Amino acid sequence: MKTANQLSKHQDSLKCATTINNSAQTIMKEHKKRRRLVISISLVLPTLILLYHYLPLLVNYMTFDLFELNSESHLGKAINFFFYDTVKILILLFLISSLMGVINAYFPVDRLRIYLTTKKMYGLEYFLASFFGAITPFCSCSSIPLFIGFVKGGIPLGVTFAYLITSPLVNEVAVAMFIGLFGLKATLIYSVSGILLGMVGGFILGKLKLDKYLSDWVREVQKNAIQINEEWTDEKTPFIDRLPSIIREGWDIVKKVLLYVIIGIAIGAAMHGYVPENFFTEFLSADKWYAVPLAVILAVPMYANAAGIVPVIQVFVAKGVPLGTAIAFMMAVVGLSLPEATLLKKVMKWKLIGIFFGTISLFIIILGYIFNLIL
Repeated sequence: MKTANQLSKHQDSLKCATTINNSAQTIMKEHKKRRRLVISISLVLPTLILLYHYLPLLVNYMTFDLFELNSESHLGKAINFFFYDTVKILILLFLISSLMGVINAYFPVDRLRIYLTTKKMYGLEYFLASFFGAITPFCSCSSIPLFIGFVKGGIPLGVTFAYLITSPLVNEVAVAMFIGLFGLKATLIYSVSGILLGMVGGFILGKLKLDKYLSDWVREVQKNAIQINEEWTDEKTPFIDRLPSIIREGWDIVKKVLLYVIIGIAIGAAMHGYVPENFFTEFLSADKWYAVPLAVILAVPMYANAAGIVPVIQVFVAKGVPLGTAIAFMMAVVGLSLPEATLLKKVMKWKLIGIFFGTISLFIIILGYIFNLIL
């Protein structure tokens, strides 16, 4: 009997030792996994930031030195534009999607959505979104990653539209160039009207209750984000253990929209390289009543950022195009474009894209006539 008890105690101690050993191995594996993750992020993140910073030089070298394309040729400009914008937007999409995941891990965006939908802010939310858009230096396509992050978190659609409208229209580079070329008065009018356009456009689009026209993919992403966040909160999952899931989700978003990015930027590159300035100026002279709506209609298919289009506007004005008409053209080019519509197709149904483009085009036309009266 004594021998049996000793044998039983020995087996129990072996089991206990095995359990402790397994736990220790599991903890060591988790530590190794976390260490590898930290090292990977420490290497990849600075690499992406450096790549983004030196991207213009790298793309210029590849396009004009390696491929030996003429920097003044239509093909050279189009290829250079395509590579630069495609890589830039994919880097932004991955970084911003991951950043939004990190923010959501610490401060669930769903709480912000609830706050914005239950508290009376008397329009302040539209001003904040529009102002945030004005201080972010993104073009229309580059703004979409952050727009996707807002939509993913369930931020009211009107507020996200306020950001999306203003972000490409107003930024510090365009403002600085505008002051130098057209003076302080025109710059203030342009900047303030860009922010107001975002606020009013976002407010009206928000009141139209257009959430039903979001794509099924966005709805699925929203649902999964809320569910995962609730699981993390309930289980009190450490942030370092959430990070792999956040990064995977950011990469999944990149893969899901990759085709749309390539198609959209290819359209923009073709227009950037092959559409001549003189094609527009002959139709936009001051004596034509339809110059402003025509400028907006002609501009919507194009694609450029504010800094790139300001010098073109200077050429328009020098050739006799009224400044208000030229600004309306600029707003339509940087705020609405076929590449942007292609990217938004992953987020919205065509009906919502049509409503968004139609509403903002109408506002820009009205602003164009107002600009011509006061400038």
